[in-house]
Amino acid sequence: MSKVLEHYGLIGNMVSAALVGRDGSIDWLCVPRFDSPACFAALLGTAENGRWLIAPHGRVVKRTRRYRPGTAILETSFETAKGAVTVIDFMPLADDDEHVDLVRIVRGDKGTVTMDMEFVLRFGYGQVKPWVRRRDYGLSAVAGPDSLELHTTVPLIGKDMRTYGRFTVRAGDSVPFAFSYHPTHRPPHFVPDHGQSLERTEAFWQRWTETCTFPKERAPWRDAVVRSLITLKLLNYNPTGAIVAAPTTSLPEVIGGTRNWDYRFCWLRDSAFTLYALLNSGFREEAVTWRSWLLRTIAGDPKQMQIVYSIQGERWLREEPVPWLKGYKSSVPVRVGNAAFGQTQLDVYGEMMDTLHAAREALLPSPNDGWRFQRVLLEHLEKSWRQPDRGIWEMRGRPRNFTHSQAMCWLAFDRGIQSATHFKLPGPIKRWRAIRDRIGKQFNSKGVDPRGKYFVQSYGSRAVDASLLLLPQIGIVQADDPRFVATVKIIEKQLMHKHFLMRYAAKGSDDGIGGPENAFLPCNFWLADAYVLTKRWDDAAAVFEQLLDVRNDLGLLSEEYDPVKSKLMGNFPQAFSHVGLINTAFNLVQRHGPAQQRSKKTAPFPVQPTNYTRRNGIK
Repeated sequence: MSKVLEHYGLIGNMVSAALVGRDGSIDWLCVPRFDSPACFAALLGTAENGRWLIAPHGRVVKRTRRYRPGTAILETSFETAKGAVTVIDFMPLADDDEHVDLVRIVRGDKGTVTMDMEFVLRFGYGQVKPWVRRRDYGLSAVAGPDSLELHTTVPLIGKDMRTYGRFTVRAGDSVPFAFSYHPTHRPPHFVPDHGQSLERTEAFWQRWTETCTFPKERAPWRDAVVRSLITLKLLNYNPTGAIVAAPTTSLPEVIGGTRNWDYRFCWLRDSAFTLYALLNSGFREEAVTWRSWLLRTIAGDPKQMQIVYSIQGERWLREEPVPWLKGYKSSVPVRVGNAAFGQTQLDVYGEMMDTLHAAREALLPSPNDGWRFQRVLLEHLEKSWRQPDRGIWEMRGRPRNFTHSQAMCWLAFDRGIQSATHFKLPGPIKRWRAIRDRIGKQFNSKGVDPRGKYFVQSYGSRAVDASLLLLPQIGIVQADDPRFVATVKIIEKQLMHKHFLMRYAAKGSDDGIGGPENAFLPCNFWLADAYVLTKRWDDAAAVFEQLLDVRNDLGLLSEEYDPVKSKLMGNFPQAFSHVGLINTAFNLVQRHGPAQQRSKKTAPFPVQPTNYTRRNGIK
């Protein structure tokens, strides 16, 4: 089977995650954490680079799959001429951030089915062949710092550095397999009873999803929101509270192109969007841990604040090629690390100030030194807001004064003023107001085309880009401002391709990368949000429904979409796309959705009377 991204499902345990194909093959898994080297890397190479296949021997008549409702437990069903089986895949919740367990249970549903298992383990992104030994429980493998045990009752055969097993499953049978990773210097960790582990995992997810506050009467949209929230939770690194942009690296934006980036890190630009999605959905505890991770990670000299960090807050994310992997559908280079960590993007200062202000408005428990740190950020921004930067799209061409970046600088001072005023916090409000007004004056004179009719991508440019759709949410302009209304129309005309929106036009953007890309899905959600703010309700709902239609059969979205070939593209699944889905859904059903909340001086977040709020004294 020639695989495309639509063929994959995601399972995980809030420490790591795996991609499972419709053919029953796990083609991607990094252990022990999201940004560790992969031990199954067939996604970016071949089966020789590591995979774990469990599927019927011979011809499959029909394949179906689903997540158990409200969970991250994946069921893939196979029908053959002689019977039917279901492979149940899940990762038990991690008690230790150095152990990763993955359980696969083959359940006989009808008749008799002969099954094949192929286990190809390759540490170090598919390069390192481990030393494998037979055990009475299955096998063990070790290579340098990495070790694992494979537990199964199925007889195993080793051949050509691979492990095989063939077994028969009858109706009512249950054949379990358990993968258990641990660092070599630590003892093995054995998965407990597989049935009990499955029950505990299912119970956890069902309890967790019950927290969701999206209206139950909007069932189809609620299902999409819940699936996006589960996906966001799977991309949450539980030990620190970080949320990775995606669990994968180097899935190309265009087949055969070079826009292949490592997204297993955390971008500050996502922070406010993510916080609003969590708070409006009722997941305050996740919002608290996300805000806490942000504060710990950016602590230090504000001159050194980066746009992206690792899940544990490391700053050095050196970008390097992995030459032995041929790439997804031969798209090279395969990269690990991300050179964007060294870029200057002024918008992140506004993103941080907005996120921390929103957390205060939501009455999240606040650290004592949080406001002091925000003041230090603004002190630095007072001196640096005029400088050119790389912008929200991480341009690798010449730095410019991007209109969105300047609007975010305005937002940083505006939120500082609002926090100080509303919460009676100390600060030079008069000076901040003067700087904010100076930025706003320049924005209104230089952020528009020469005739002052519409907003432009960067000062002195005539081009537009999709980040301009966020201007009313930032609050620097009103949604009914004629210049914004005109901007939306130009964006529709210039950036829309077969009903899907691009980030910017390749011609004239000087992004320093070159080559084509596809429609950027988060921008399409922003377009729907802009329609909501301009009271184009039917257009907003139509865009949202169109975006729901491009999800795969499991409800997952990637970063981009090829509207010509109707294929998901880019790293998968993408947190930013699912955050966009959540926020747009709330914008469509709430009078004060995230877009309206963010544009206001104060944001009226719902505070649910949950155990968490009671425990923390929030009323």
